[in-house]
Amino acid sequence: MELKDEKKELLERGGSVVDVLSYINHGFEGSIAKVEVDLRRGIPGMDMVGLPDNVVKESRERVRVAIKNSGYQFPKDRVLINLVPAGEKKIGAAFDLSICVAILVASNNLVALPFNSCMFLGELELSGRVRGVHGVLGAMASGLEGGVTLFVVPNDNLAEAQSVVSAGVIGIDHINELGALFEQLVASQELPLCNSSVSGGADSHHPRSFLDIADIRGQEHLKRGLEIAVAGHHHVLLFGPPGSGKTMAAERLISLFPRLHKKEAVEVTRIHSIAGLLPAEQGLVSYPPLRMPHHTASAEGLIGGGKESLPGEISLAHRGVLFLDELPEFKRSILQSLREPMERGRVDIARAGNHYWYPARFQLIASMNPCKCGNLGKKDSVCMCHESQVRGYWNRIGAPLLDRIDIRIPMEPVPPETLLSPAGTSSKDIRKRVEKAFLIQEERFREEDFSWNNDIHPAKLEQFCPLSEQARRGLILGIQKFHLSSRAAHSIIRTARTIADLAGQGEIDEDSLFEALEFRRYGDSDYFWEG
Repeated sequence: MELKDEKKELLERGGSVVDVLSYINHGFEGSIAKVEVDLRRGIPGMDMVGLPDNVVKESRERVRVAIKNSGYQFPKDRVLINLVPAGEKKIGAAFDLSICVAILVASNNLVALPFNSCMFLGELELSGRVRGVHGVLGAMASGLEGGVTLFVVPNDNLAEAQSVVSAGVIGIDHINELGALFEQLVASQELPLCNSSVSGGADSHHPRSFLDIADIRGQEHLKRGLEIAVAGHHHVLLFGPPGSGKTMAAERLISLFPRLHKKEAVEVTRIHSIAGLLPAEQGLVSYPPLRMPHHTASAEGLIGGGKESLPGEISLAHRGVLFLDELPEFKRSILQSLREPMERGRVDIARAGNHYWYPARFQLIASMNPCKCGNLGKKDSVCMCHESQVRGYWNRIGAPLLDRIDIRIPMEPVPPETLLSPAGTSSKDIRKRVEKAFLIQEERFREEDFSWNNDIHPAKLEQFCPLSEQARRGLILGIQKFHLSSRAAHSIIRTARTIADLAGQGEIDEDSLFEALEFRRYGDSDYFWEG
């Protein structure tokens, strides 16, 4: 029998020619699932195979009632639903709509579409209303790579879905819209165009403009350090007594970041969509995120994992800032688990029968007291901590993690007259200088697999970070004086590269090198902060 005749016969007996697809969320790169339906004689009922979890199994009852309440005729035959591939666990409520469509097409309630493969995502209420689901952007990306031609999603996810494609995306509110929709697509034989205006998420106004670095009075050394950190994506440690403005400064760091590029915005939005943190009817996340987990956060909450393989805080901070307040209060094992993601820009998670990964190219900003009581270095206060207690407090961080932090900034409470002084440079002004440094790095690393000065591999330092003769001698003296490791030396060179970029210099001079050394020197061997 020819293929055309086979399809004709299949259609006549109520089968579906088009592939009805859904999506399995597991990690950043999920996989496409196919929904197959077979109607056969027997006691009316519905069976489901293909490793569905409890939520997917429960869709049998949701789909049955939703079909009846929407004016369609539920088949009186024995219904078998097969979820392909059979060996991969199916999770989540997004399978509801695809299962519903496969049953309606197989039972001749809907005409078969003239496209090779269509993806349907959505959760069903008993009334037949289609609710928004998580991970739509990831499903779109995988579907486009897999050759899916048509996507039908809940209206709550439409802006998210249309932000990455130009045609072939349709939003619905209720499954009773499917009949007219399918007939229209069969009649037109064309994919619908998307609304190009739904693509940006936030507008050009920075969403954190209310957090302005001009609110910080005095502390010019701090502002300078934050500017350098953002310009080169360097990690930062703020330490000082309580009330010195550490949290205030960390929250305002994000206001120095420019708008994300389209590719970066898609990555960030995809992660937030998988985590279920994307608001309804929002398109792309256009600005870097700021994540501030509490020090009681679990390893799964910070790194990622759990039954549903959700991203952790380090992935939710991808292309943005991860702020860890009271750094020594976090569990040491959790802090040490940050080391590899900080260098690789991704986190690989292995669980029993489940291996997955998420991007995690975040910028760490951490804050802590100088000692356990917090009074070390504070004027008119007495620190009762012994030297060994101070060292023990700093050792909670762990030398390997501290070694990966390029910029360490000591802070102290500012006097009252400084608090009442006029505002200084605004975040908007600093952001302009940061954008120029970004453009320099974008051009410099055009042929590389990294984008920022902080990511320069040691083997590439000589190529991208030429030192003047005076800077070279200064670096050698600094390493000898402060007993710095090779990693610390590389860190100083990368930071000096960023300082030179902000100054528009091609070669790293002595001033840039010594400024980078000044920001690095605290914490390695000298744990004491002096006002």
